[in-house]
Amino acid sequence: MTDLVHNTGWLLDVLDIALVAFVIYRVLLLIRETVPPRFFAAATLLLLVALVSHAAGLRAVSLVLDNLFGSAIIILVIIFQHDIRRSLVTMRRKGHEASQVHDEAQDFVDELATAAEALAQKKIGALIVLEREMSLNSLIAVGTEIDAKVTSELISSIFLPYSPIHDGAVIIQKGKLTKAGCFLPLTQNPAVSKSLGTRHRAAIGLTETVDAVVVVVSEETGKISVVVGGKLIGDLESELLRKVIRKLLATRWMK
Repeated sequence: MTDLVHNTGWLLDVLDIALVAFVIYRVLLLIRETVPPRFFAAATLLLLVALVSHAAGLRAVSLVLDNLFGSAIIILVIIFQHDIRRSLVTMRRKGHEASQVHDEAQDFVDELATAAEALAQKKIGALIVLEREMSLNSLIAVGTEIDAKVTSELISSIFLPYSPIHDGAVIIQKGKLTKAGCFLPLTQNPAVSKSLGTRHRAAIGLTETVDAVVVVVSEETGKISVVVGGKLIGDLESELLRKVIRKLLATRWMK
């Protein structure tokens, strides 16, 4: 039991020292980033003088420097109050921006899923390509330039039967609908079921080449599928569709 207590005490001492060292290291980094170089050099020199004076037994110098360092935090706050205020404002702004980006990503997924569900209910076929890391520009044939915000109304109107570009695919890049009426390369994989239509074969063909995500709505069955990596995830209901899209896109457009 004594050995156990002794070993535990030794581990706590090591942890205690490690935490103190980490805190000192982070504080030094912060000071180095925010404090002017000359001030930082002067503070370092004073710290060295304090250590030497303690070691040499210079009581008067040690007393003065100890009092100075004891008030160092107050002095730093007074001198760098504007920098501290600016840093706090920047942190709040970054938090707000991150929250805004998250909300925009949620809105994008909802708009996309709502459009797919509306088209599926009417059994209107659709092919929606979501670019990820790999560029699609070299693989997209034809297409009409659009460059618009993704909305369920816009996507639905593109795929209506009387639309002149309803047969092709729409391309979404960095959260914006950039092109419509695009033709994609069909898969040449003989293992792909012959029962799949042109839209599904095009989705598989594209995702065999790049890391894009493709949402397909079947005009025959009204079912929604997601294709990625040449694999088809079929018959997705509302909530599952949203979860799959969020997972596959992750933070792609949050950078």
